[in-house]
Amino acid sequence: MLENFPFYLGLLIVILLLIMLANKIKVAYPVLLVLAGLVISFVPGVPVINIDPELIFFIFLPPLLYEAAWTVSWKEMWRWRRIITSFAFVVVFLSALSVALVANYFIPGFSMALGFVLGGIVSPPDAVSAGAILKFVKVPKTLSSILEGESLLNDASSLIIFRFAMIAVATEQFIFSKAATTFSWMIIGGVSIGLFIGWLFMKAHKYLPTDANSDIVLSLLTPYIIYLAAEEVHCSGVLAVVSGGLLLSNNRHRFLNSKSRLRGVNVWESFCFILNGFVFMLIGLDLPQITNGLEEVSLPSAIGYGVLITLVLIVSRILSSYGAVVVTLIARNFITVADTRNPGMKVPFILGWTGMRGVVSLAAALSIPVYLNNGNGFPQRNLILFITFVVILLTLLIQGLTLPYFIKKIKLTDIYDPTPRDEAYNQLRQELAQYALHYLKTNYNDQLDSNTPLKYLIKRWEQHSNGIDDESIGTDLKVIYLDLLHKQREWLVNKNKEDQTLDESIIRRQMHYLDIEEEKLRYI
Repeated sequence: MLENFPFYLGLLIVILLLIMLANKIKVAYPVLLVLAGLVISFVPGVPVINIDPELIFFIFLPPLLYEAAWTVSWKEMWRWRRIITSFAFVVVFLSALSVALVANYFIPGFSMALGFVLGGIVSPPDAVSAGAILKFVKVPKTLSSILEGESLLNDASSLIIFRFAMIAVATEQFIFSKAATTFSWMIIGGVSIGLFIGWLFMKAHKYLPTDANSDIVLSLLTPYIIYLAAEEVHCSGVLAVVSGGLLLSNNRHRFLNSKSRLRGVNVWESFCFILNGFVFMLIGLDLPQITNGLEEVSLPSAIGYGVLITLVLIVSRILSSYGAVVVTLIARNFITVADTRNPGMKVPFILGWTGMRGVVSLAAALSIPVYLNNGNGFPQRNLILFITFVVILLTLLIQGLTLPYFIKKIKLTDIYDPTPRDEAYNQLRQELAQYALHYLKTNYNDQLDSNTPLKYLIKRWEQHSNGIDDESIGTDLKVIYLDLLHKQREWLVNKNKEDQTLDESIIRRQMHYLDIEEEKLRYI
């Protein structure tokens, strides 16, 4: 490990430079990193990279899922819960089934069980890739909310399919009753453990004498402990991390102070930035090892199989997207849906085209054992690995590079939230200013005559210039302003609950501003 340490340092520098280049030319950085990893892997003298699947599943996956759970809006997830769950579970299963049928029919030596192994591996789209692409184009909040919600759940559903298929290959039988019981435990147990451990950490943050540094360290430990605890009792570690992360995210203002929240955001963004960069670079670097394992099939044939499975995944997801819309339009006559209007042909196509594969698929493929319990080699293991790599590469290149073009060409508009975000944010600030002004005049009216700085503060709020910048502000006004900030947060929390159509990212933006205002008081 130590002899390769300079190589990994150099790799980190290359990753930083490539991400800067990706931002400059407005290309999703996962595409450049995978291609760069491919190129570097053929450079003479480069160390051979053997990716340990446990490294991906335990070191990389929990924090990336946890950070995603902190950024996603639970309100939006609940609003679009039906389409999110249909994409995360039904569409993933249909994609896996399509791959299994095609692999069983066209690829020699592939049974249905092996087909489901491959289908479970390549069925979940990668959230990081889609998120990196959506940074460069404006998409409706509805679309981004659905994609964010799906990304938190589809990894769990695909890994459940993968595990059952692995059991079927190893035992050469599939017992439905046992599978149903195991499936239920993986979901219910995973969610329960995630919520319970998340609640324990929430209490630890709240009642232990922590500071910003210890709060951040605790937050870094949380996803690993949740994931490990869930996997130890054989339930879904992915769902456990997601449910625990959502619980803590929605209660962050109850147990973290402004300093911990501000510093935590910066630490987590940098941490996940490095993790994502290394993961996609390692995908490219691992190609020589994958290719060397191909012995029973020629390289052109293996590439052809990879192209075939990629086409199946793209087509099945697009068809499933339109199918989900049709089902929703029919179901609106019987159940309550988020919106009864027809989204048209554009939104389903974009949802279907955001099907880039990534880290979870590679980790699942690498976790396939070399040998079965009976000592025989795992059938088609090397071909499954190679097909997975081809699928990741092609979806990143084909869909990743063309998605921004399609989004700009189609010119999506959010029929569910027609109010521009900036306009909605300014409206929210005006309402908050009116509330703050009313609160100050109601609760501190007796101090107006004797407290000149308080008069100045009220004047600023009357002008909608909510904030303080006077270095001469005394301790008494600091106490008043801290109280006002606390009341404003309570107002924003209630506003977010009452107004179901209000974009939660606008609430979070204003919350972040209040945290900055509170931090400013430390330096005045």
